[in-house]
Amino acid sequence: MVTAPPPATLPVPAQVLGLQRQARREATPCGAGDLVWHVWGAPRGDQPPLVLLHGGSGSWTHWVRNIEGLVAAGRELWIPDLPGFGDSASPAAGGDADALVEPLAQGLLALFGARACDLVGFSFGGLTAGLLLAAHPELARQLVLVGAPAMGVVPQRQFALKAWRHLPEAGQLAAHRYNLAALMFRDAAQIDAHDGLALGLHVQNVLRDRMPRRRLAHTDALARALPRVGCPVHAIYGRADALYKEWIVALEGAYAAAAPDFRGMTLIEDTGHWVQFERPEAFEQALLAALRAGASAG
Repeated sequence: MVTAPPPATLPVPAQVLGLQRQARREATPCGAGDLVWHVWGAPRGDQPPLVLLHGGSGSWTHWVRNIEGLVAAGRELWIPDLPGFGDSASPAAGGDADALVEPLAQGLLALFGARACDLVGFSFGGLTAGLLLAAHPELARQLVLVGAPAMGVVPQRQFALKAWRHLPEAGQLAAHRYNLAALMFRDAAQIDAHDGLALGLHVQNVLRDRMPRRRLAHTDALARALPRVGCPVHAIYGRADALYKEWIVALEGAYAAAAPDFRGMTLIEDTGHWVQFERPEAFEQALLAALRAGASAG
């Protein structure tokens, strides 16, 4: 029997530790344990909670460069570790985005009652958000999809990732860098920028991913769910998103055809898939503008 090498680890980035100390932690049931929610900011009578869903092999830290800016803009943030990721327990059954729908729906109802949130989903979290609102449309007053997959416009997968668990520590870190460059960033310098923040987050997150057999992101599952989402839907992508590459030009039409109340798509230049990390100020400007427009026209 071949024993796998121990996983490579890096220290938790200082910025993450600082934000953790500022957060309030809530929990709702999930499988045999808890769905963990991290909360920043104060409740606002004139604004609903802003719920941010992270991407695959991630955690709340996919939003680490946006929390302070969005709180400063007056929003109360609720960012769960999705079931099967980070500090949250795995869902009771299933290993893909559809298995996350009911624990998230139950959590939102327990936390907010009949009050609808503003819902934002990044990548796998965007697919999850679409499936969630297709089943429970009353939970959100509007939906913003960021770098979401599963829109059915790409004829084949546009990237390939390297396996890493069988490698020695140095090889694992090299594979993590390769994967971040292949999928997440237009500018590979982002991997080690900000005192190695992106690499440190990624290493911490992949070690806590208990949902490794996800497949729905490579289908048209989001496009098929959106006709049942009645609230305003917005889309934000990096122009160089590795999920789509040259097929990014087909996305706006696909959204307009699928979502009954599609309000438009923003492409952020010089940015890849992890758009909110690579260009946080531009992303936050686009997100807040979409949220204001959706609320005023709703």
